[in-house]
Amino acid sequence: MPPDSPPPEVRLIKRLVVVLTSVMILGLIVIVGLLVTRLGLSPAPLALPDSVSLPEGARVEALTLSESWIIVVTREGEALFYDRSSGALRHRVALEAD
Repeated sequence: MPPDSPPPEVRLIKRLVVVLTSVMILGLIVIVGLLVTRLGLSPAPLALPDSVSLPEGARVEALTLSESWIIVVTREGEALFYDRSSGALRHRVALEAD
C-alpha cells in the first residue's frame, strides 16, 4: 500500500525550503569568494598630487588630503603642510620621536 502523498501546501513549503537553502549556500560562496579576492590585494602606494614637490631626500610615510591642505609626514620625522590650491609649502614641523 503506497503512502499517501502530502498535501499541496506541504509540497510547496518543501520546495521553498530547498530553493531558499540553495540561495543561501550560493550567497555564502559568493561572499567568501569576494572576501578572499579583495583581502588578498595589496594597498596602493601613496602618491602625491602633481602640484606638490617634496624637499630633496624626503620619503613619504603618510599623506592626508583636506579641503585646503595637503599634509605629508615624511620618514625623516617631519610634517610638511602644503597649500592645496597652489601646492606651495606653507609649514614645516619637526616631529618628536617617542
